[in-house]
Amino acid sequence: MTTLGILGVTHDPVLREKYNLSLDFIQELILEFNPDVICGEVLPASWEQYLQDPTHQGYWGEPASEYWDLIFPLCEEKSFDFVPIDWVELDVWMDFDPFQPFDEIQRQALNDELEQWFQRQLSTWDTSTIPLNGAAYDSITKQKYEWLERINPQAHLFRWVCRHLIMIQRIKNATKLHAGKRILCIVGADHNHALYEGLVSEQHIELIYPLRQ
Repeated sequence: MTTLGILGVTHDPVLREKYNLSLDFIQELILEFNPDVICGEVLPASWEQYLQDPTHQGYWGEPASEYWDLIFPLCEEKSFDFVPIDWVELDVWMDFDPFQPFDEIQRQALNDELEQWFQRQLSTWDTSTIPLNGAAYDSITKQKYEWLERINPQAHLFRWVCRHLIMIQRIKNATKLHAGKRILCIVGADHNHALYEGLVSEQHIELIYPLRQ
């Protein structure tokens, strides 16, 4: 049986400190889980770029700050294998902005409503043992993306549905390659529920989410 954990984080350093999901706490959770493998929200091409030149930063599609500041160095220190699982077609990503078809006034109103959804998500931070990892956060997150789907179904299909199909398949491939090992998936917290729902029926996986009950 392969053990698979899901840990949702925020990519914003300020929000990490504000909502008690600091890099120190993330490291504590990683070491407590004791993975053999970390699957990260990193593009395969960006991982290859990192392997070629770990100092190269500032490019479109680069990994989020927690990878540079914690996860990559920790993988090297502890000899964790790293598997990049993200999928984004960078050359057309902005063409699928869900608010692109609307005029400036409409876009502003939609962005304001999106910010309200985000604040509702953050308001749940203290309802679970790990901030942003639990039923309350996931419930509002699902509602937010259902709203975005109504706003622009095509953008939702490209940016969310297709992306998750590929991320989940890459995780499944990792579980086959590392069968019987402990695998930790670290992603932005908005992905938590989609990964859980896409993996929970896999009979060869013991799925752990949240990492602390």
